[in-house]
Amino acid sequence: MDDVVIGIDASTTAVKAIAFTRDGKELFQAREAYPLSNPRPGHFEQDAEHWWTALLGALKQVTEAVGADRVAAIAIAHQRETFTLIDHAGKPLIPAILWLDERARPQVARLSAELGRETIRDWSGKPPDPTPALYAIAWLAEHQPQALGDAAALVDVHGFFVHRLTGRLVTSTASADPLGLLDVRNGTWRPELVEAAGLRPSQLPELVAPGAICGGLCESVARLIGLKAGTPVVAGAGDGQTMGLGMGVYGEGKNYLSLGSGIVSGCYSHGITTSDAFRTLVSPTGSGFMLETVLRSGMQLVDWIVRTTGSPSAAALEKAAVDVAAGSEGLLVMPYWAGVMSPYWDGAARGAIVGLSLDHEPKHLFRAVLEGIAFEQAIASEAMETQAAESRAGGKPVAMIAAGGGTNCALLMRIMASVLERPLSVSPVNEAAALGAAMLAASAIGWFASPETAAEAMAAPPTRHVDPDNGLVSGYRARKAIYRDLYQATRETHVRLGEVGQV
Repeated sequence: MDDVVIGIDASTTAVKAIAFTRDGKELFQAREAYPLSNPRPGHFEQDAEHWWTALLGALKQVTEAVGADRVAAIAIAHQRETFTLIDHAGKPLIPAILWLDERARPQVARLSAELGRETIRDWSGKPPDPTPALYAIAWLAEHQPQALGDAAALVDVHGFFVHRLTGRLVTSTASADPLGLLDVRNGTWRPELVEAAGLRPSQLPELVAPGAICGGLCESVARLIGLKAGTPVVAGAGDGQTMGLGMGVYGEGKNYLSLGSGIVSGCYSHGITTSDAFRTLVSPTGSGFMLETVLRSGMQLVDWIVRTTGSPSAAALEKAAVDVAAGSEGLLVMPYWAGVMSPYWDGAARGAIVGLSLDHEPKHLFRAVLEGIAFEQAIASEAMETQAAESRAGGKPVAMIAAGGGTNCALLMRIMASVLERPLSVSPVNEAAALGAAMLAASAIGWFASPETAAEAMAAPPTRHVDPDNGLVSGYRARKAIYRDLYQATRETHVRLGEVGQV
């Protein structure tokens, strides 16, 4: 029958395997969780075998639910920057080091000094920061050189899965790109970055474009999960890129905004441009680039406020905060509880709450946090869109499609639209990363002429729209101008506090 494709999303907490039809309708979803280890401060690890067990379990459930004869292809989206080392048999040699890991801050400083931070940024598209795997690999070269030297290969999650599923050591450029080892302009491994990490070129997987067929499902794995041997395994991309594709952002003129635990926004750029204002990534369609901003501490700040204030729920705080006037009676929040990536790339940065008085209550803090998130996003979007417009000599994107748990907070959406000074459309897709992977699978097997046409056919239209509140726009514009100065005003203080804490 071959009327279903499976999109896989291997996130930080679980593998989700979802069967989609040609029109993007979700037929069945299976989810298998795995643990996260935090053995030392700043160290975050997983056992790659747990990924594999979860993938097999999820795929088996989907196959049993929809039938093996219906599955035409599978494709993979995955947690980015996460990697492990494997031997010649594909067995992991070390615990996988996650994108969350911060052990390699000294290596960030060292490689930035040796190669030049702007050189690294312009080669890889990523300003130096502990998130790309480049620096954690360099940490391994210093602290576990035997393991790194003995490894047959370094693999991202995508490469690990494809090797196990097909027997081929291959990954996609859009999957490997977040590792920080790729020449983002050419889609090839950058020799200077590979050498700086302490790797041999022979330890790196073959690169293919996203949407290419990596190979067929090998017979031994097919028996385990019930799928047909030879089922095409299609090259996917990192979950951030496929999320945008699944939300229908696949060309110029649109932005996506994911309001999750962290807040990620992105837009398509036909031409290459690099900047400290964003990260530059290979597009999941294989054509052009995605520019991306990241706020590490996004909606998790809402959970923090609930815990810290002892409030009964986020819904209760939101209900109380609706009656608080814009500006939260003089409160201003800089939401850097987990440091800052774009545009400052400062791990020492921390959150700041400015303007507290005896009159303030939890409801004021709640609203001020939402406003701070919106101010940060507005500044990030302005910088990203300006650069994208310059790179293609066109106009700035105006359409913004939002998804994630934060879209359920009506107050945040109203504030965000007013601060951004544009309407927001809300995507109905709950599993956009898996859908984006499914779009790549659908294109690879010929259902559609390209990933772009697959996205056009399979992406669900927005279900609601949130317009700016004209009564809030001018006041928020004035407060945003003050917010712009807050990082520079507190930067040295946070550096000094960090130094005192290490004494």
